[in-house]
This record gives sequence, C-alpha cells and structure tokens, in this order.
Amino acid sequence: MKTSSPVKAPATTAAAAAPPATGKLEWRSLLKWLVEDGVIEAEAARQTEARFAAGNSALHPLVRLGNAGLTRADTGRVMDVEAMTEWLAARLKMPYLRIDPLKVDVGRVADVMSANYAEARRCLPIQVGMTEVTVATAEPLDAGWVSQIESHTRKRVKLVLANPQEISRFTTEFFTLARSVRAASKSGEVSQTASFEQLVELGRSNKQLDANDQGVVQVVDWLWQYAFDQRASDIHLEPRRDMGAIRFRIDGVLHTVYQLPPSVMAAMTARIKLLGRMDVVEKRRPLDGRIKTRNPAGEEVEMRLSTLPTAFGEKMVMRIFDPDTAVKDLSQLGFSTHDAERWTRLTAKPHGIILVTGPTGSGKTSTLYSTLKRLATDEVNVCTVEDPIEMIEPSFNQSQVLASIDFGFADGLRALMRQDPDIIMVGEIRDLETAEMAIQASLTGHLVFSTLHTNDSVSAITRLTDLGVPNYLIDATVIGVLAQRLVRTLCPSCKVPDPEVTLDTLNETLKPWRLSGGVKPYKPVGCLDCRNTGFRGRAGLYELLMLSDTVRRHLHPHTDMTALRRQAVQEGLRPLRLGGAMKVAEGLTTMEEVLRSTPTWENQT
Repeated sequence: MKTSSPVKAPATTAAAAAPPATGKLEWRSLLKWLVEDGVIEAEAARQTEARFAAGNSALHPLVRLGNAGLTRADTGRVMDVEAMTEWLAARLKMPYLRIDPLKVDVGRVADVMSANYAEARRCLPIQVGMTEVTVATAEPLDAGWVSQIESHTRKRVKLVLANPQEISRFTTEFFTLARSVRAASKSGEVSQTASFEQLVELGRSNKQLDANDQGVVQVVDWLWQYAFDQRASDIHLEPRRDMGAIRFRIDGVLHTVYQLPPSVMAAMTARIKLLGRMDVVEKRRPLDGRIKTRNPAGEEVEMRLSTLPTAFGEKMVMRIFDPDTAVKDLSQLGFSTHDAERWTRLTAKPHGIILVTGPTGSGKTSTLYSTLKRLATDEVNVCTVEDPIEMIEPSFNQSQVLASIDFGFADGLRALMRQDPDIIMVGEIRDLETAEMAIQASLTGHLVFSTLHTNDSVSAITRLTDLGVPNYLIDATVIGVLAQRLVRTLCPSCKVPDPEVTLDTLNETLKPWRLSGGVKPYKPVGCLDCRNTGFRGRAGLYELLMLSDTVRRHLHPHTDMTALRRQAVQEGLRPLRLGGAMKVAEGLTTMEEVLRSTPTWENQT
C-alpha cells in the first residue's frame, strides 16, 4: 500500500480535465429542479419549502427530500432517496449506480483514499482498474478533489452518482474492514507460501497470527454478518498461492467477495475452528464442526463447518442453514398442490420407508426437516441419526454418527430401536447394513425417512437393489420415493414477460409430455436486487413415486424400470422436468434453468 494519502495533498491541486467545483448540493436548488423537470407539482414544492424552512437538518439534501413523501406528478410514484438519486443523475447527465457490495473492490478502497477523506467528500471508491478508478459520490457538484485522487493513484477518476445513505453506510463498513485486515496483518509475521511439499508441516508453524487477535476477530464477525446480509448459503475460505479468496454461494452461484493475505486467512480459519470446538492445531486432515450464532434479525443460525487440507493451506467451507427451514410449509418449499397432497398423504402412514433422493445441494435436508417438524407432535417420538447433525431441532432426538468410535448409521439405528421411536430419520443409506437396519425398523412398525443419491425417484429402487436388498423386502417396506432439485427463481423486481415462450414452444420442448391451459412465462433481466443475474432465490422441483399395489407388481428380480415408471405416471407421478415446466408456465423460472437442473427425458420416459 502506498504511504502517501490524498488527505495530505494540497487543497490547491487542480486538473485540467476535472469538472469545475460548484459547491455542495442544496435542497432549495433540488426542489426548483424537480419542478422545472415536471417531476413534482409546484404546490408540493412550496409546501415542502415552507416545512423545511422552519428548521435545519444535518441530513443530505437528497435524503431529506427522499424522506419528505413527495410523489411524481405523472405516475404518483413516491420519490424516495433512490428515486431522487436516479433522477438527479439523469438531470446532470452522470452515470447512476446502485452499489452492490459484492462488486466493490473492498481490498483496494483504502489504497485510493483515507476514511476521513472519503467521509469529508461523501464519496467512496468502487472499482480500481489498470487505468481508471470508479468513485461513487453523493456531491456531484463538488469535484475539485478529483485531481488530487488522479495525482495520487496515477489513474483517471470516473465519477458516478449513488445513494448518499449507501455511500455513508459502506464507507464505514469497507474502511473498518480494511483497518481490521491491516491490523491483523501487522500483528504477526506473514508466513511463507505453503507449497504442497510443506503441507504436512502446516500444523507446526509458529508464524501464524493469533486467532484471538482483535483484528482477526473483527474480520470474522464482518464475514458472518456480510454473508447473512447477502443471503449466502455457503462461505468458502480458499487459500491460494499469493492471496486467499473468500467466496459466497448465493442462489447456487459462487461470488468472489474479498481477497486476503494468506496469514490473515490462516488466522481467520483458526478463529472459526476455535469457535467451532475443532482442533486448531490439526491441519493435516479434514475436520468437521458447527457454530450457532445470530443473524442481524436476531434469529439463531446454524453453521456447519468443514475443513480440507489443500496445496496452499487449509480450506474451510461454512454451510449456513436457514433458521426458517423447519417452519416452511410445502408451498414455500416449492411443492405443487398436486404433489403436496400426495406427500402429506404418504407421510401420514404409520410405518414404511420413505426415501428422499437427489444430488448434494438439492434441498433434501430442508424437505426432511420441514416434514419431520410437522410430524413431531407431543404424541410421537422422532429420533434421527445424522452425519453430521445439520440443524439442531428441539422437537427431535438427534444423534451424531462418530466414525472415530465406530458409531455408524447402522449402529445408531440399532440403538434407536431400543429407544421406543415412532418416526426415525437416517441421514443416508450408504451400505447394505444400514439398509437392512432401516428395513428391520420399518417391518417392526416404524416410519423411516432416509436419503439416497440418485437421478430420479425410480432409480432409488435400482440403487437399493445394487446395495444387495432383495426385491421382496423393497416391496414390503418402501412406500414412497421423493426425487428433487432446486432451480433458481426469477427476480420479482426485474423479470419481464417473455413473448417468445408459448404453450406450443413449451410442449415442443416437453415431448412426449404436454401442458394445457394458460401460460404466463417471464424472462430474466437483471438488477441490483439480483446482482444482474435475473434470478433471486430458489424453489424445489419434486417427483413423487408412491408404491401402490399395481406399481409393486413390477418389483421382481428382473424389474423393468421403464414399465414401473410408466405405471407410476398413470397413478400421478409427475417427472422433475414436467414439474419445472409448470413453474415456467407460472412465470417463476425459465425453461433453460429447468433443463439445466433436471435429468434428460431418456431417464424420465
């Protein structure tokens, strides 16, 4: 980092290319311009002026006017602070920007200017390129300082107009983070780059920063709060050769958030391991842990921790579990009315095995916890064996698989059979022994839930057969299989109708299946709310196979899976891709997203 600061530069420095400084914004001028542009009525401006003239305010003029409740003369839309800023940018012919914190080059903010300098001029560096620095400002008429920054950075400054409230908030957050990282870096000696050959010696290094160093503590606290604000489902801390990377998974897509010196990232990992009651010294083998904390709304949040030794250090992934998962109803999870009714009927049965299948990250845990939460009344005993326990739920009796003491799924199930359970959930059926114990539990009058990794619902039968389970036991115990996927849903703030998608084009894609009725397809556009992806949030696609007596007739040593699937379709099974197409017709997602997330028709017909 450069040692010189723009704060110390002479105030008389000027650049020929910089726009003239004409002072700060003033609310009277803004009111006048709003009337001139026909944005508000003259009478509304007079009333506002009379109200403002009665007192002084330290608020920025745009904020003050944005809080005044003014409405557009043409549309009646309320002119809030964001709308005021967008209008002013258009009037001054300046680029308008809503700040997306994930796209701000936080690591280089402090290289451009100091915190005091940014606060005094109500500006914030957003991006630092090879030849240009983008700076958001809340004072577009006060640009006399631009030449100082250009001289300091030796780059051209591009000014954009942004919401004054966001500039104030992010100035505090970004510079505080930069100070914490800088303090953490200075508090210990930066370790040498860890190569693959040095990996086994990582745990013996004495050159790591203290996990309890105040700078490290602040960076970790910022990381979690930031992840909660951004709706992240996973946090990745990835050590690399020169700089460590922090990435968030949001709506199934990874975003790079920040880069840190390797020593700071190692200290952050140590801090998180300490809080998760993990072995801080052991860095040569994978470890698991968990942390419970609170999000900004005050809700308890569970985080599952996992570390993995890599060529350049210890990688950590934190999976964040939505505190509302266990209380979501079936429609919130994405179930259609048709499948919700069938799933409710299936889970009300007194005994049998119900399997939930899908790849990692397809929402199986959310479905199981939400279902078990509704079934866990005072009259029943719900017990689980998990690896690891995903979320702590007081209404369940949860057990953790511990490989270190040879306590596996089969051992846990064997123990649960003596605990007078009514409903049992097994984290995953991985081997024949676990499958046999689940079958035994079902045959003795228990309702058993578990998961498998298969492409669709019918393939679960094949998977059990491959494990060595006889067909007659599958026939006697398995009562249903739910296959699922997650698809990104269109951002409600910016999606627009898609005239190119019609019922005919959908049915052409769906062959041999067909939809009927009206369709209201939409397409993605992109805005700040969805980070210009066009998607915000995810919803489940479900395929529910219920093993009726007619479906069971197809279970024999030489089962014809195609015939079994056709029979299930006749009795109400809707393939994953068909369920996705129905969400396209409702305007919730796109066909491209459905095709990307679901198995091909060869596996569905």
